[in-house]
Amino acid sequence: MYDILVKQMREEVTRLGARELRTPEEVDEMLPKHKGTMLVVINSTCGCAGGTARPALAKALQHSVKPDALVTVFASTDREATARARQYFGADIPPSSPSFALMRDGKLAEMIHRNQIEGHSVDQVTEALVSAFQRHCKEPQTA
Repeated sequence: MYDILVKQMREEVTRLGARELRTPEEVDEMLPKHKGTMLVVINSTCGCAGGTARPALAKALQHSVKPDALVTVFASTDREATARARQYFGADIPPSSPSFALMRDGKLAEMIHRNQIEGHSVDQVTEALVSAFQRHCKEPQTA
């Protein structure tokens, strides 16, 4: 039963276009080498991930300004990949899941921690994500 639930929680993020990073090697291939902006979703099985973080992510990604790339690690099951991703956020950033790390050119630009998700509404977390996108991501190109 747990495996089925985790699969659904993973798919909730990958359906939005996120590439799943399941190993430290996959993390190393993506995070430090990506040019532009990338949102790293640190997914988890907790209630605030399902009730707030993932729904807020879905809403935020409907905004016109958003990261160039979207990846995810799953803290509850892919612990080594998650630990490696956290190394790229910086030594002064405490582990937090669920959370969102907005990267620019392989460096942490902004972090939205669990304490900014848990106890907040979907709309509040959506606004935090959209605000981060507006601060750090390029405006969409118009034809």
